[in-house]
Amino acid sequence: MILTIIYWNVDPELVSLGPLSIRYYGLFFAMGFYIGYMMLEKMYKSEKLPLEWAEKVFVYIVIATILGARLGHVFFYGWPYYSQHLGEIIMVWKGGLASHGGAIGILIALYIYSKKVTKKSMIWTLDRVVVPVAMVAVFIRMGNLMNSEIYGHATTLPWGFIFERNGETVPKHPTQIYEALSYLVVFIVLLRTYWKTNAKDKQGLIFGMFLIGIFGARFIIEFLKEVQEPWEQGMILNMGQLLSIPFVLFGVWLVWNAKPGRTYKI
Repeated sequence: MILTIIYWNVDPELVSLGPLSIRYYGLFFAMGFYIGYMMLEKMYKSEKLPLEWAEKVFVYIVIATILGARLGHVFFYGWPYYSQHLGEIIMVWKGGLASHGGAIGILIALYIYSKKVTKKSMIWTLDRVVVPVAMVAVFIRMGNLMNSEIYGHATTLPWGFIFERNGETVPKHPTQIYEALSYLVVFIVLLRTYWKTNAKDKQGLIFGMFLIGIFGARFIIEFLKEVQEPWEQGMILNMGQLLSIPFVLFGVWLVWNAKPGRTYKI
């Protein structure tokens, strides 16, 4: 097999407007949420649900994702640093978002949303919301690629990337692409499941499939990644994997117990 090394040196900044700039990551983030909202609106229309519900859940999720992902990075990965630099916690533009923190933030936000807006169980809401969220995850990982961040160990595979902006000189696993492709498969499966089956009548089934697919893929791909923080060196399972295990187990429990007529109080 002929090696085709990819030299990656993309400027993460798309447009500079004086002190302000538009970065690929932010653009992909916004595009993902916009398309996700349009998708969720179509789903709500098909079930004859109030479109106001879709508008409000969009706001809840955007705020919860940013806030949760930032705090997740701060407390799960960078607390030794941020405990000494508290003022930098709010500096999201400097980088540092953790998907597990975003997931926790979304869960909390949707619990509040379900109690205040839909008056339905949070699991009912999640069975619908996670379909576009899986697609948003694809956009976010492509944003990571444009930032030349969260990549893997050295590789001799033909699709290895040399991330020149980070001073790398050997090909590394483009784990951002691995995750994006995995999440795309999960999204396609969830989308088909929602529209072509009666899965939405089995509370917890679609949400459970999402947890297994997203965090199962994350757990496996983490074996190929370089550690994000020095203190993870030597760990059998890194922080990303340890945080993924509860999500996968909960997903298995939801799928196992999903059946028509079953509802949840939360």
